[in-house]
Amino acid sequence: MDAGLKALEAVLAIARRGSFRAAALDLGMSTTALSHSIARLEAALGVRLFNRTTRSVSLSDAGRAFVARIGPAVTEIRTAMETAQSQGTTPSGLLRINASVQAGREVAPLVLAFLRRHPRMQVDLVTEGRLVDIVAEGFDLGLRPADLVPRDMIALPVGRPQRHAVVASPGWIATHGTPLTPADLPPAECIRVRLPNGALLRWPFQRGAEVVQIEAQGRLTLDEAAIARAAVLDGAGIGFFIEQDVADDIAAGRMVRLLADWTPPRARFSLYYPDRRNPSAGFSAFLAMVRDAGRA
Repeated sequence: MDAGLKALEAVLAIARRGSFRAAALDLGMSTTALSHSIARLEAALGVRLFNRTTRSVSLSDAGRAFVARIGPAVTEIRTAMETAQSQGTTPSGLLRINASVQAGREVAPLVLAFLRRHPRMQVDLVTEGRLVDIVAEGFDLGLRPADLVPRDMIALPVGRPQRHAVVASPGWIATHGTPLTPADLPPAECIRVRLPNGALLRWPFQRGAEVVQIEAQGRLTLDEAAIARAAVLDGAGIGFFIEQDVADDIAAGRMVRLLADWTPPRARFSLYYPDRRNPSAGFSAFLAMVRDAGRA
């Protein structure tokens, strides 16, 4: 890739990650080399793009304006390069996927199988809670629950049907008893779940045609499933999870599942992407593998 384009990609990576170190890892280069690249670009432009301290990195006013202008242009250049690469029949190059943590776990076996099948391909799988604009942030594909996929995207189902699981520790059950219906749940004992958009989850339940939502009012609010799992195991209260996050704990008896008949299957995860007229060979090969897995 041309050195000038590499420098622009570097600016976008730092702006996206908020860290020279994290951006350098994404780009496969050293932090020192990345810093020198940005310094050369800033010298050529005659402006400072980033405000740097020993603890933080942020865009300057000039940097924000610069990123807003080059982002779409770099995307167009990347698309043009992928279009040229697509003329070949052997998948090669980099595929960038943005996913939630749970969705990333679900797609990981497919990614590993894809890399075994196509040794010239690379995959950058980024997992995070927030829902990002995959086009603006330079991703080829996104992976989220079906109800969170933007309407203007093409979507493919991935993985197994999902269920929620409401759980508590055996110690909590021994002290408080076993709730048999959503109405039996003590709201003050329910750990609150903060969604990627900042809103608090109202726990959804359904049995047949009956639909109920519970507003958790516990003293603990969390946005990370692993921390919530640890809290439930510690007896902090009742937790609300995607089933796969606590399936091993339920099977081992470390957690007790509650209200299983009120948590029906929900939509699978969806792999989504914008319409692409000339997809690269690697992009097309990955979609073909997803479709084959869905038919299996």
